[in-house]
Order: sequence, then C-alpha cells, then structure tokens
Amino acid sequence: MKVSKMAENLIGSEIIKLAGEIKAKIAQGENIHNFTIGDFDPEIFPIPDNLKSEIIAAYQNNETNYPAANGMSVLRDSISRYLLNNLELNYSPDDILISGGARPLIYAVYQALIDPQDTVLFPVPSWNNNHYTHLSGGQQIFIETTADENFMPTAEDFLPHIQKATLIALCSPLNPTGTVFSKAQLSSICEMVLAENARRSADEKPLYIIYDQIYWQLTFGETEHFNPVSLYPEMANYTVFIDGISKAYAATGVRVGWAFGPNKIISKMKSILGHVGAWAPKAEQIATANFLEHKTASADYITWIKTEVFKRLDGFYQGFQNLKSEGFPVDAIAPQAAIYLTIKFDLKGKQTKSGVVLNTTKDVTAFLLNEAKLAVVPFYAFGANTESPWYRLSVGTASENDVKAVIEKLRTALSTIS
Repeated sequence: MKVSKMAENLIGSEIIKLAGEIKAKIAQGENIHNFTIGDFDPEIFPIPDNLKSEIIAAYQNNETNYPAANGMSVLRDSISRYLLNNLELNYSPDDILISGGARPLIYAVYQALIDPQDTVLFPVPSWNNNHYTHLSGGQQIFIETTADENFMPTAEDFLPHIQKATLIALCSPLNPTGTVFSKAQLSSICEMVLAENARRSADEKPLYIIYDQIYWQLTFGETEHFNPVSLYPEMANYTVFIDGISKAYAATGVRVGWAFGPNKIISKMKSILGHVGAWAPKAEQIATANFLEHKTASADYITWIKTEVFKRLDGFYQGFQNLKSEGFPVDAIAPQAAIYLTIKFDLKGKQTKSGVVLNTTKDVTAFLLNEAKLAVVPFYAFGANTESPWYRLSVGTASENDVKAVIEKLRTALSTIS
C-alpha cells in the first residue's frame, strides 16, 4: 500500500516504543519506577487550585464554542502583561498566538519558515527537531554536544553551517538534559545570527531562531534563564518564542501554549493552525487568562513546585554521586533547571550475573529496566549517537520515597555485574 514519502520515512518515537515495553511489564505486575515521560503525576504535582477553579468556572459559564483563531483576546492581553512583568519582554497581544500546547506552535514555526530543502540546525540531544524538520521537508544538520558543555551548543558549533541555514532550533532549559545556556554562550549565538543576517541581502530569507523556553521558570539555585531578545533587542526580528503553562504549572493536559515573535511570522502561523484547528479549548484559555492575573497565587505555586522538583532532582544527583564514589560506573550532571536529571551509565562491556555481556546502549537500558526496575530514556532517543552512555531521568512522576528506593535498587543491580 502506497503512502506519501513523508509518511513512509517518518520515524516513530523511541520514547513511545520504550513506554510500550514498560506498560507491558507493569501490566504483568512488575513494580517499575517509570521516569521516562516528561509529564507530572497529578497526585504528586496537581495543577494550581486557582487554575482548576477557573477552568470549572469557565465551563459553568458555557465557554464551550470555538475560540478566536489566534487565541482569546483576554488571554493574549494577559500573556502580554505576564511577559512584561516577568521577563521585561514587550510584545503586543497581536504578536502572540495561542494553541493546544506547545507542539502545534513548533510545527507551525517550521511550516511558516522552512521551504523544502531549507536547512535547519539544531543540537542533539534535543527533543523532536529531527521530526519537525522531516515534516517540513527541510534538511537537518545536527550538532552532537558534549557533557563538557553541559550538552548546550556553542556559536562555534553552528558557525561552519550558518550561511546555508534558515533556522536554528534552540531550547533552554533543555529537554532532555535540564541544563541551560550561560549568558556568554547565548550571547555568542545571538551575535553570530545578527552578523549573518547583516551579511544577507534583502532578497534572502533571514536566519531565524526558534527559542523553546517552556521550562524557563523552573530554574534552581543560582541558575539564570537568558533569552535572545533580552540580551540583544534586535534579535526580536529573528526570534520566535515557544512557551506555555504545561511545565511551570504542571498543566500538561490542560493544553494551553503560546508563541510570540515577529508579527508577520505569528500571522502566518495563525493561518496554518487555523487550517489544522489546533486551538486550545476556549474554557481553558479564559481560565488561564484569569489565573495569570492571580499574581501572588501564581508566584506561590512556582515557589512550591520548584522546591518539590529540586528535592527530587538533587536527591537523585546526590545518590548518583554516592554510587560513583563507591566505585560504580555512573555519573550525573548537577541539576540546573526543568524536571530532568542527566545521568550516565558506563556499563557497556560489563557482564551480568547470568553471563550476558552488555554490548549496546539498548542492552544497558534493558538491564536497568529488568534488574533495577528503573525506566529512563537513552539520549539516542533524542538524536544523540547510539553509543552515548547518557540518559534522561524525569522526576515529574517521582515521590520523595522513590529517590532512596531507586538508588538502593541501582546499588544492588550494579553490584551484580563485572
């Protein structure tokens, strides 16, 4: 049976494939610590009470018909104020587009900016840029980042490729690593983009950045979030932001995301999503608008969720450092942001108690799942080399008790290999 070349060559999600294996084990009665998904257990991380109340009130007020194509004006007004108050970014409501979460917006950015055969640059590991490039018919050039740079790309990484590029896809805090751009790193990239656009003629398409900052409020300790436009205001001409309530307010299922950027691009994205119908529900939009005006409640929730997420991230980090000090071949990068911890299992070539040699990353992943009952996502699922020993551990479904239990199970499992 014939289908389109795009569909025929579209790669399925490695995370979904792994999730299927985990669900099968859970269905068989196994107690798996499933830290694969970038989501929250609502019993552990419920959405804010005020947001829940506003959603219920909106449905009780029968806000159930179609929303405006670019989002309800009350929400775009509220987001405009929110960006100004929290990030000192001055975007009018007409420069803001609402959709059902961040994914349709990312898709729309690619569709609005990328012609077939245009080049997209992005670092790996990173989330889904390879798939969005494929969906848009673009050509991908990916940059394999390293632990030495906290898996964040540098201007020097991109520089050899920018003259043929249309889009650079960036995310900070980064999914899957939970690491962030330093001010110097992001400044260098902005300077490179501005210089390249100064070089291009008026007849050429500019070099743009899509800047996914949906985790920006979840930073820990002295970690700071930086964005291109705050560093270089002229970057406003070339930057499309992706944001929303999904992560900071544990509202992944509420499906309210927003993009903001140059008005012409936002307008074209609106037209694309209008044909797709990827709107956030009207009731949730009105509820989010009202919730964002509860400044104290909003700030209090951010303080609470940051505290709870960091407890788990730091607990796992300290546990991995203890295992490392005991001589086990593991490591972790200290948590900086988001809900992810970057962890390392350097187990290839090791032999299990049953005599099986762990030859590949898939072997290591299976060992962790079967022996330690730990499900985490290898970085190759985010485009990194299949030989990478690094993994993403997501804490949105972790209780505080899980932390100690997982470290003990890892200690026991790792003690059985040689």
